[in-house]
Amino acid sequence: MNRWLVRALVAILLAAVAASLLAGTVWLRPSEVATALFDRSDDLPGLIVLQIRLPRVILAVLVGGILGLSGAVLQGLLRNPLAEPGLLGVTGGASLGAVIAIYYGFSASFVLAPSLFALVGGFVTAGAAFILSRSGGTLALILAGSAVSSIAFACVSLALNLAPNPYAAYEIMTWLMGSLADRSWDHVRIAAPFILSGGVLLLLTGRALEALALGEAQAESLGINVGRVRLLALFGTALGVGAATAIAGAIGFVGLIAPHVVRPLVGHRPARILVPATLAGAILVVLADIATRLIHFEAAPVNLGVFISTLGAPFFLWLVLRVRKQTG
Repeated sequence: MNRWLVRALVAILLAAVAASLLAGTVWLRPSEVATALFDRSDDLPGLIVLQIRLPRVILAVLVGGILGLSGAVLQGLLRNPLAEPGLLGVTGGASLGAVIAIYYGFSASFVLAPSLFALVGGFVTAGAAFILSRSGGTLALILAGSAVSSIAFACVSLALNLAPNPYAAYEIMTWLMGSLADRSWDHVRIAAPFILSGGVLLLLTGRALEALALGEAQAESLGINVGRVRLLALFGTALGVGAATAIAGAIGFVGLIAPHVVRPLVGHRPARILVPATLAGAILVVLADIATRLIHFEAAPVNLGVFISTLGAPFFLWLVLRVRKQTG
């Protein structure tokens, strides 16, 4: 079943990627996209495909994939169906790093400054969460991550409150709402190594997650080093989600939704969820990115993070009610 599910998700993802190359303000024909990809033409369709849409869709796949994968790993590690990457403070730290770059004007002199500062911020908060929780268990990690995340977002709010000019506040808010617009191959080169490295570390936790489903004590009796698994999950999340947030801004709910979409189809096995959740997350972000190009309002375009949140918030409410019903 898992093999067929993966094949089906890969097919859906490829179709979504193809649609992403076609759709936009300027619609392209399949023949124009094929010519741009294989002949490297430098006409207008070629420039649109190779310089605008291709790096954007690659980032959408990477960002959605790592968010879905990290959500599946954290839900298995923490044995909490409501766990998602922001729980460990990585998203908050990356957001704060980008805000610092914008607030102090680094982004004005170097366009990639918010991305680089966000990457550092994600690592700092993940490290702080790990240090604060290393003498405790899973609950300590959740509490430490929540505390660090709260502090980071409080600092972001303070920066917005004290923004030196309206433009800085607008730029900060735009970044926080998440977007893949205007991303280039430079962003791909920055994010891809970290996201792929983080994904590998997260996939290495698969066997341990199967044992952890029985509880930490039972997992340790089976020879699982729970501390090592926790470190792999935290460092993989910091690498992957930190880089994803650095490039795309704060995008929530993907890490929550993607694992739950595929979980019933794999028999609720933590290790078997990882790859399908990765593909489901990538599909979700690619489709949402297409939607943001096609939905236009007079005031402003819809940002990617905002669009996904409008879908994720009702799903989160449904999930809370479902968990409450099952435990009540």
